[in-house]
Amino acid sequence: MEVKKDILWRVYLSFIGMVILGIFVIGKAFYIQQVQGNFWTTMDSSMHLKYRPIEAERGTIYSEDGNMLSTSVPIFDVYVDFAAEGLMENDGKRFKSQVDTLSICLSNLFKDKTPELYLHEMKLAYKNKDRYYPLKKKISFTQYKVLRDLPLVKLGKNKSGFLMEPKDKRINPYGLLANRTIGLSRDNASNVGLEQRYDSLLKGKTGQQLIRYMAGAYMPVDGGDVVDPENGKDIISTIDTYIQDIAESALMRMVVGNNSEHGTAIVMETATGKIKAIANLGKQKDGSFNEDLNYGIGKATEPGSVFKLATLMSLLDDKYVTNSTIVNCEGGKKTFYGLTIKDSHEGTYEITVKDAFERSSNVAFAKLADQYYHNQPSKFINHLHNYRLDAITGIDITAASGKPTIKNPSNRSWANTTIPYMAHGYEELVTPLHLLMLYNAVANNGKMMKPYLVSSIKQYGVEIKAIQPVVLVDKICTDETLVQLKECLLAVVQGEHGTARKIKDSTYLIAGKTGTAVSALDNKGYNKGNKVYQASFIGYFPADAPKYTIAVVIQNTKESKKFYGADVSGTVFKEISDKIYGSYLSTKKYIPVNKPDSNQYNYFGMKNELGSIFTTLNLPYADSGVSGFWRSMEMKNNSGILNAPPISISTSGSVTPNVIGMGLKDAVYLLENMGLKVSSTGRGKVMNQSVNAGTHFKKTQNITLILN
Repeated sequence: MEVKKDILWRVYLSFIGMVILGIFVIGKAFYIQQVQGNFWTTMDSSMHLKYRPIEAERGTIYSEDGNMLSTSVPIFDVYVDFAAEGLMENDGKRFKSQVDTLSICLSNLFKDKTPELYLHEMKLAYKNKDRYYPLKKKISFTQYKVLRDLPLVKLGKNKSGFLMEPKDKRINPYGLLANRTIGLSRDNASNVGLEQRYDSLLKGKTGQQLIRYMAGAYMPVDGGDVVDPENGKDIISTIDTYIQDIAESALMRMVVGNNSEHGTAIVMETATGKIKAIANLGKQKDGSFNEDLNYGIGKATEPGSVFKLATLMSLLDDKYVTNSTIVNCEGGKKTFYGLTIKDSHEGTYEITVKDAFERSSNVAFAKLADQYYHNQPSKFINHLHNYRLDAITGIDITAASGKPTIKNPSNRSWANTTIPYMAHGYEELVTPLHLLMLYNAVANNGKMMKPYLVSSIKQYGVEIKAIQPVVLVDKICTDETLVQLKECLLAVVQGEHGTARKIKDSTYLIAGKTGTAVSALDNKGYNKGNKVYQASFIGYFPADAPKYTIAVVIQNTKESKKFYGADVSGTVFKEISDKIYGSYLSTKKYIPVNKPDSNQYNYFGMKNELGSIFTTLNLPYADSGVSGFWRSMEMKNNSGILNAPPISISTSGSVTPNVIGMGLKDAVYLLENMGLKVSSTGRGKVMNQSVNAGTHFKKTQNITLILN
């Protein structure tokens, strides 16, 4: 019995010991979790390491003439480690002795807080030993250079605790210039244009840096592993900044002056297919115009009479007609299967095919197409397929490329009237770039080129890839057809009855075709009250040795005063071609003539500055104004007259002044002091303003100035 009691006592003792041990373990676990939980969590976090990506410097997009179109500039995020050993040593003597001066310097540099507020915030962060305190984000490189020489900061990160993290900010130095084509590189939105298409090359390869989580923030580990990023490659575009500038200025002048809805102008180098300029302007809610959509590449519409080139090419290649074939226009009005087609000018009867193209007769081309292709429509459609009018253009920014629509007999919407209507530019959808490629093929002796926007790729200044022109179609038509097409396109501008004879030039030859397509307003149908007009002109110059092909397409509104292709788009074409010819192609040299200047010259500016100019040049002038700072100036025969502006100008008023004739500096000074927000395009004097002089405006209202 004694042995049994002894064994039981030992068992009970062991059990009690195990219970006590269990209670102790559970109690310790509870203590660690509930009492010391924050301490151990912080300890765990402080030991947590990971790699942070280091973004590479994004490559630059250049124009072909060497100007930056899109580039990255450095910006910096500034953090402070208030628990840095160098900042804490000697009871924070270094920090306490310089923080007052530093606060004043920071306030003067950033101008966002008072010195007292900077002092209060930094002292509080120092007291809390904040390890990664965000002092200021996205400071410029200029501010960074000043900051690193300020008191305390100049001692270096180990002693001051200041950490500068470099980043890149994407800018377009030329502002709106080709903005939609070049595109934007954005952090929180999808990229567009070349920025999107060549993103993988531009962004380079990301590096990495070892960081540790400390006191609520990740900080770089001194001496930790760093893999340097590989900078992005540079893209050399085909854009010529001068041609782009004149294309945008000419287009802006027309869409603003004619109150249009939107427009595009594309300039292609004939021999290569390089896009030298592409301007896209759309009307905004406030009445201003901006590069909002890529209308030239991404918007397919019914083209109107500019499509007649494809119809004529088909008829000539099939040898159904020649330029001298007689066609009866029946007075400019004919009914096809219950629907009537009219010419813009009625009264024409029997004329040649060439005359019909020159006059842009809808009836003539509808009749010819219906006569020869009504019973064999696939033959006509195959021609359009061979002209690549039903295919994606293949241009670099494919994401923006509009998809064309060319009907075929299997479509449910195919009808007896389809061929007559397709023949003169309806019941098909194509982009301006599609037709530009076709016209360019004619100018290029039948060789259709692929349009492209990038000519080469460089890395650290060394070319690593040159992009060569690509031929899409070796021969778009026969040589015999080509000769006749060129005669017709030349007659449109040079002929007595040509629809574009207004843009005829005695210095160089232009060949092309006008188009005035009826568009349905707000998709409400083509009845008289709803229709508006799309004006087009596509052509090339010099016609005897083509260098450039240009497409101009502008969508007008019901308020537009001009709507014919020649008056609207032809005018823009002529302005662009004149300046390109004068700058790049003309062989004539300027010879000064020593004769008195009989031309009147007008300008608008500040009275004192105009007077100073006359005095410096020793020219006589008279001031007829009584009061005020601004004067309009007339200059004739080396003598000037200053007049008071017709509309009283006051910087406190709400009536829009007339700034036409001013230089940009004076115009911006005057308008912005009155409270208007100014944007401009072009160079030189103000030639047009989007808010009419004499009308009342609201503060911060936008006004666009067009310079020439």
